[in-house]
Amino acid sequence: MAKSIDLTVLDVPTPPKNGDGTHRNLGTNAVRGATPARYPDAGPAIRAARRKIVRKVDVLLVNPPSPDGAIWIRSQHRVGRRSRENMIWPQVSLAQLAAMIYPALTVEIVDAIAERMTWQQFEAILRDRRPRFYITQVTAPTLTNDMYGVFLAKSLGASTMAFGTHVTPMVRETLEPFPALDFVLRGEPEYTFKELVETLASTPDVAVEDPTATPSESAPEPDLSGILGLGWRRGQEIVVNQDRPFVPSLDDLPMPLHHLLPLDKYRIPLVKGSYTFIVTGRGCTAGCTYCIKHVSYQYSVRTRSPENILAELQLLAKLGVHNVHMYADLFTVSRDQVVQICKLIIQSGLKVRWTCNSRVDYVDEEMLRLMGRAGCWMISWGIESGSELILKNARKGADPKKAARALRWAKAAGIKNWGYFIIGLPGESEETIKETIAFSKTLPLDLALFHVAAPYPGTPFFFQVMENGWFRSGTQWEEVDMDGSTVLDYADGLKAEDLERWQKRAWREWAFRPGPAMTYLKMLATPGALRSAIEVGVRHLAWAKS
Repeated sequence: MAKSIDLTVLDVPTPPKNGDGTHRNLGTNAVRGATPARYPDAGPAIRAARRKIVRKVDVLLVNPPSPDGAIWIRSQHRVGRRSRENMIWPQVSLAQLAAMIYPALTVEIVDAIAERMTWQQFEAILRDRRPRFYITQVTAPTLTNDMYGVFLAKSLGASTMAFGTHVTPMVRETLEPFPALDFVLRGEPEYTFKELVETLASTPDVAVEDPTATPSESAPEPDLSGILGLGWRRGQEIVVNQDRPFVPSLDDLPMPLHHLLPLDKYRIPLVKGSYTFIVTGRGCTAGCTYCIKHVSYQYSVRTRSPENILAELQLLAKLGVHNVHMYADLFTVSRDQVVQICKLIIQSGLKVRWTCNSRVDYVDEEMLRLMGRAGCWMISWGIESGSELILKNARKGADPKKAARALRWAKAAGIKNWGYFIIGLPGESEETIKETIAFSKTLPLDLALFHVAAPYPGTPFFFQVMENGWFRSGTQWEEVDMDGSTVLDYADGLKAEDLERWQKRAWREWAFRPGPAMTYLKMLATPGALRSAIEVGVRHLAWAKS
């Protein structure tokens, strides 16, 4: 039992007593009971001392830092993914948007991926520039990360905007959980962006003109209901305006402001020196169920004139860029356009090395020879699978025989082949995956990437997955990443772990052979590309073993 303590032996002074015998508080103030709370409001004093915001730029167009410090691919025309191949994609879509409002407004592009920028460095730039308008690319696997940039910009007084293939089919689902985001540009963003910024810029910039004003004293928001392709907030209500029609003529768009991009930071395997993209067209005639084109440009095919493309090539040459990727949903969608581009390049004497993409059924031997003469040195092919069943299920509209023939033609024309494959499309089994691996080894490929199937929102594949309950329980958007992870659990087939394991095995079996090894050694020997080649090798080995 604990001993009691005799307090009388302690030399503690006794405080004076009140008349009722209770001890009196030694303080000078009487002890009060609970009273109504009256918390201080420091707001008026802070606003009175606040200095006017100095905006160094009107519009900041942003490719924000990555979630993990790695190289990530973001594009208006594509989905997001990590870049295992160490390829840094030029942000031509940001340069195109900048051209829509320049020189009426001042513009700056921050490509944090190309600059290998940390979030701390990025925040410092935001605080220094204090833009009135902030526009960012958004992708599924980097969604929360991208919205952190939106939050920072909003806290510094910017109106915030997002565009891309993730937000286009999910306007409300993006605006609701991310209140710092003011606007979503749905579909083709150029003219929606131009109209929105011009409308907002015509109203007073209260943060600059009267820093003592409270939010309730700000100028009333203009009516934005007539701006096609816009998702926005009317008070607490989220409004999605009517869709904007596709741009009928891509030649009507101004030339992208390439000089605002860090051209010296962009890179691609086997290339020394600066390179960038030229958008030659939008849309594709094919119906592949997994393709993001169903969200972006759908079946609406529009191509730029060869003369317009040549003018951009000449502009880039003046900027010192002689390596170009002809960027399109399907570069070879129009044979006439491709042939005329090649003839103009040859006739002009322009020294340019270029790459492109293609389907295996949209080329012929004669056209490929002409492309080779005009400077094309590599084609990226969407081969996807060696199984006719899987290709049919995905509505690919091509077959392995056509793939083998097209790649042989390209090699004979002196053009390198880069093959893309997808593991895990509907109907996939271990047997069909083995077919794909075996088929890949028979092709004259210089490079190959094996992705894992990813049901991006808005694609037919996405709705098929939703309907059949193939999404793994608890899926987050950040997990929808065709490069590193999958969210698919086929009810009577392969699970996510199976698909990821086979994805890595497929690459190992293709890569660890003499032919691919020689390609890698050539990368090591390419002047200026040694460091990048080593990074590619280390990253692939670490990924394949994980």
